[in-house]
Amino acid sequence: MGADIPSTVPTHWYNLNADFPEPVPPALHPGTREPLGPQDLAPLFPMALILQEVSTERYVEIPEAVREIYALWRPSPLVRALRLERALGTKARIYYKYEGVSPAGSHKPNTAVAQAYYNAAEGITRLTTETGAGQWGASLALACSLMGMTCEVWQVRASYDAKPYRRFQMETYGSVCHSSPSELTDAGRAMLAADPDTTGSLGMAISEAVEAAAKDEQAHYALGSVLNHVMLHQSVIGQEVLVQLAEAGERQADVAFGCAGGGSNLAGLTFPLIGRNLREGTTTRVVACEPAACPSITQGEYRYDHGDVAGLTPLLKMHTLGKNFVPPPLHAGGLRYHGMAPMVSHAVELGLMSGQAVGQDEAFAAGVIFARAEGIIPAPESTHAVAGAVEYARSAESDGQVVLIGLSGNGVLDLPAYAAYV
Repeated sequence: MGADIPSTVPTHWYNLNADFPEPVPPALHPGTREPLGPQDLAPLFPMALILQEVSTERYVEIPEAVREIYALWRPSPLVRALRLERALGTKARIYYKYEGVSPAGSHKPNTAVAQAYYNAAEGITRLTTETGAGQWGASLALACSLMGMTCEVWQVRASYDAKPYRRFQMETYGSVCHSSPSELTDAGRAMLAADPDTTGSLGMAISEAVEAAAKDEQAHYALGSVLNHVMLHQSVIGQEVLVQLAEAGERQADVAFGCAGGGSNLAGLTFPLIGRNLREGTTTRVVACEPAACPSITQGEYRYDHGDVAGLTPLLKMHTLGKNFVPPPLHAGGLRYHGMAPMVSHAVELGLMSGQAVGQDEAFAAGVIFARAEGIIPAPESTHAVAGAVEYARSAESDGQVVLIGLSGNGVLDLPAYAAYV
């Protein structure tokens, strides 16, 4: 089968940990506060992913079975947004990297397929996870279907109620989706007892998914963002960008805009570009566009914090609003996590990228501009990156520059969120 995989599908993942001038602070055990060892993570993750979590190798080979599935949609297109340039009246050259061509409609399968593969190889038959807007849950359900596994998803209540089509997508792939917090776990029952009307949060849903996995020897937990191995898998996006920009005759992207919730799409798009900056002296500026409703980079503290409300997960050094932070339920996008990936947080602290908070109205207005110019309706998450890029492209500073947008997914299943803006 290997001979049938197009040569344009990346063969290796790129690891920014090899090029950071200072190492990322380690994850700590929630009980002892000592650095985690492989044995601490073994109940939840396969050893291959644990080794990737701590790896400092620059390139990690992608298994052939994963590349075969990637070839269904990779490489994803890098498109010159000529109509958007005209609509904005800008002299900048705008490109967008479109991850909405994946079967699930977003960038999330880049890691979902890899995680399902490594779990299946270790004999795991069931994965548990959490999801916000549903892109991650749908992507892991897809990956488990392709690998002959099942998946159980806890979805933040606000999104579970507002976005039933994501649940239908998961169920079509053969997975199960619960509203979180639920009565199915000790953590969920405790949260409902404390606040029966809670709209939920990713931190709550993580607690439930981790608890469910820990109680089942045949199950492991899978996370769609934040952790180092997720950043690694998503690097196929930026590696393709480097090749595609060169093919378009561009020396570099001058400014890259990615949306930021947990950090996976942003890291996938920009870490290969940052690595090139560090190794070769290119000067791509990276802007992390996060929602003003959940501004972990621009307003959070950089400190150790739990990834979940119940405190079951390791302590991670990250920009955080606090594990108990519950974002407004009306926020339409999936960028509702209280913390930011440790690798992304570290990059911000080292001055390798900056954060920008984007209001929801501003984000959807930019999404409508993009849709009417380019024809693609961006996912609500992606509109934050579009908004950052639109604002910059309209400024005099952008004249003659190459502006890159990470369009992390399409918004076809998120159209009710656009209703107030059209």
